[in-house]
Amino acid sequence: MNAPDRPFAYDAAITAAADRLEPRVLAWRRDLHEHPELGNREFRTSKLIAAHLRNLGGIEVREKVAHTGVIGILVGGRPGPVVALRADIDALPVEEQVDVPFRSRAKTEWNGMQCGVMHACGHDAHTAILMGVAEILAGMREHIAGTVKFIFQPAEEGAPEGEEGGAQLMIKEAALRDPDVGAIFGLHVTSNHHTGQVGYRVGPMMASSDSWKVFLRGTQTHGAMPWRGVDPIVVSAQVIMGLQTIVSRRLDIAKEPSVVTVGAIHGGNRDNIIPDDVTMIGTIRAFDEAQRDEIHEHVKRITEMIAAAGGAKATVQIRRGYDVTVNHPQLTEWALPTLRRIAGESSVGVVDKVCGAEDFSFYQKAVPGLFYRLGCTPPATAIRDSAPGHSPRFYLDENCLKLGVKLQCALALDWLAANS
Repeated sequence: MNAPDRPFAYDAAITAAADRLEPRVLAWRRDLHEHPELGNREFRTSKLIAAHLRNLGGIEVREKVAHTGVIGILVGGRPGPVVALRADIDALPVEEQVDVPFRSRAKTEWNGMQCGVMHACGHDAHTAILMGVAEILAGMREHIAGTVKFIFQPAEEGAPEGEEGGAQLMIKEAALRDPDVGAIFGLHVTSNHHTGQVGYRVGPMMASSDSWKVFLRGTQTHGAMPWRGVDPIVVSAQVIMGLQTIVSRRLDIAKEPSVVTVGAIHGGNRDNIIPDDVTMIGTIRAFDEAQRDEIHEHVKRITEMIAAAGGAKATVQIRRGYDVTVNHPQLTEWALPTLRRIAGESSVGVVDKVCGAEDFSFYQKAVPGLFYRLGCTPPATAIRDSAPGHSPRFYLDENCLKLGVKLQCALALDWLAANS
């Protein structure tokens, strides 16, 4: 990518528009926060988004993409390439504990269980930011050389059991085609940084996420006579210890970090009965796709061999989840001047890798993409005292919203100008 002529003349217009629009962005965010919806069930949210895009005029609106997704297509006044901006719109099955006037009191059912609902990961902020970006860019349409796609994606946190959803289904249903997207930008608010701070990373930034399940079959017997059966609980303990050697002894940890976690173990129902079987579940995180595959092989082999050595039988199931979130190196380096220009030189920095996962990774496998972090912890609050995403105490400083709007506007306009 060549060094572009960056449209500095637009910066003043973006800033002025973001200032005027800030109260509305805050109002959208609070409304969304008070009325959260879970993945593939964002019916009210998607109607709100679609109505807003239509009211702007000049934007083609596509609804019911990947169930409840919305895509807005803004064709500029001059021909040029296509850039996409993405926001995720779903909430989490979390009961809110933050005392704000627009606190969520929503209740629903998720995978057969009653639960609270909360925007505990900031997707309400992402949605409000992109709604603001759409309004600003629609007002500048005649100056835009190219097309902007606004992708409002459902189910980033996962679809209900047995359903497709999220970025993969959006891509399958042509979110990046017709017209074809040349690059995509996304952001995520984070309580790991103060408001005003912007974090990026070249290459792998967030981990892949896979779940695994192990069924260990032994032979039930009296707890006083263990020699009369095969104890799957003892075997499971040995398997757990064996799995912990994968990262510490089987992988080149100087290359990339990784995690193999046992999250739950279930077996037996009495103190004096050795059960027939034990079930174990866990997660695998990696920052390298080849290493990810290697971990899968180790989990299967170690589990099966330890089980066989103890006289038990193991069945291993591994379900692939989100891929590694990898920021396109050239696109990331190109974007840095824009991020620094808008947020301030000292406010933009490299962030550590995060073992959490993001389905923005699937867009990045299809087109060059940049995913960056937007701080949302109030300056007066120590980072160590801020609740992480997915916590019922997650709190977002709304002063971060305007910066998010300005950054996404500038990235879209700069990229179109550089590639026209």
